Amino acid sequence: MTADISAADWFRKRTTQTVLAALNAALPDGARFVGGCVRNTLLGEPVSDIDIATQLEPDETIEALTKASIRAIPTGIEHGTITGVCEHEPFEITSLRRDVETDGRRAVVAFTRDWEEDAQRRDFRMNALYADANGKVHDPTGGGLSDIADKKIVFIGEAEQRLREDHLRNLRFFRFTAWYADKLNAEGLAACAALKDGLDQIAAERIWKEWHRLLEAPSPYKVIAAMQETGVLNVILPETETLDRLNGLAGIEAKLEGPLSGMQRLLTLLPQDEDLMAGLAGRLRMSGVERDRLVDFARAREQFSLDMKDKDAKATLYRLGDITSRDVIVWLWAGDPDADWMRLFNLASDWERPEFPVRGADLIRQGYTPGPQLGEKLREIENAWIENGFSMDGL
Repeated sequence: MTADISAADWFRKRTTQTVLAALNAALPDGARFVGGCVRNTLLGEPVSDIDIATQLEPDETIEALTKASIRAIPTGIEHGTITGVCEHEPFEITSLRRDVETDGRRAVVAFTRDWEEDAQRRDFRMNALYADANGKVHDPTGGGLSDIADKKIVFIGEAEQRLREDHLRNLRFFRFTAWYADKLNAEGLAACAALKDGLDQIAAERIWKEWHRLLEAPSPYKVIAAMQETGVLNVILPETETLDRLNGLAGIEAKLEGPLSGMQRLLTLLPQDEDLMAGLAGRLRMSGVERDRLVDFARAREQFSLDMKDKDAKATLYRLGDITSRDVIVWLWAGDPDADWMRLFNLASDWERPEFPVRGADLIRQGYTPGPQLGEKLREIENAWIENGFSMDGL
């Protein structure tokens, strides 16, 4: 099986060719594109990052880039990675490697010039595809191109051995399956189930990064169900009570003719408990924005109902804000997917939040003194304005 990616826009781009030419000037045919950029091009998916594998060692890579007036940044030089920056565009360039020692979290590596050795230390066969300067795709494992064609995720070599080298690959197996495969590979699934406890060794922020990417997949429902069946979900998200709401969400997305966000999918796995949400955000090292979203959702429980009039719904929308309102509505809808929440969902999506027309300076001009009483008066007027349909008429 052969493949060629020379027609891809990113491949033909001047900056791409400039960096590759600089490396190949130091060692002819010693640099090839690898990983996601090759995989996604063959799958017809967008390419966001361009990675290059090279037979040059890190100091030789720096020398080759510098000679071509390309900035070289030693972002991961101990593991052989140099970032080349050409016209403000970054390219991650990594020397071919073989693992000398691994402990499930990190590896000690030695550099090599053997493409097959480098391929054997990678995770999945479709991620071990290399494209040379002519765009020809090389498949050292012998299975990457067929996996692309068949849309399946298969570990390189022994699945359990790949997991013992880096337990994050357990979660990556599910993430890649959700994005790029039609069904779960049985051998990989069994290995992930057997070694699921190894995920406890992985840093929380790395878990959250992979888990969030998985939740953003077009339709991750079957994969998440498999994670629960294997026990993997309980390891990374023990707060999960049931998949009932998540399963309800699948039907809702069909009605909406488009996916909801990964955070909304996450919320359907969780109860509306403020302490639990805050604890989860801290445990997974979420950002402040992500933590606030979880906590705001938990605090807003039971503030929408199917029989709400538009006036009352808009008042709740105003007080909760657009994002929290949609999160609450989706969570309630997922619990009863046959109910008609579409009206409130559309209202939360389309309604433009009005701006309160009164400021503290307006009250000061009327004789109010700055301080707590001024704030209380502002809130009193704002509540009256909301109840009056967001109008100051008659107030």
